[in-house]
Amino acid sequence: MQATATVLVYSDDANTREQVRLATGRRPAQDAPVVEFVECATPAAVLRELDRGGIDVCVLDGEAVPMGGMGLCRQIKDEIFRCPPVLLLIGRPQDAWLATWSRADAAVTLPVDPVEFASALAGLLRTKALAA
Repeated sequence: MQATATVLVYSDDANTREQVRLATGRRPAQDAPVVEFVECATPAAVLRELDRGGIDVCVLDGEAVPMGGMGLCRQIKDEIFRCPPVLLLIGRPQDAWLATWSRADAAVTLPVDPVEFASALAGLLRTKALAA
């Protein structure tokens, strides 16, 4: 597995981005790489960063405004060649079907539960490493 992984975090809410950083820590699991974050507060910034490349996993806030992470996820899955795996933050467990519609690779509920989030992120990083 690579030494470091770059995780893009999209949310218009700085507190949500902070929850993601705190739940991840230096690495989400002992067998996962050290994580570096790229934070985005707008959909345009997300697209710019994905066009640059080097993103291993995207964490998208489904409750973000003006464009939620679900719609953005579906867009990047259609438009970005070899789109990185996406972990979607959803407002309630009943929204899991919308996460499936958006083609997210995993989903966890808000507020961020550190154990659940770290486990989901580590799983996506492992999957990405196996695919590479």
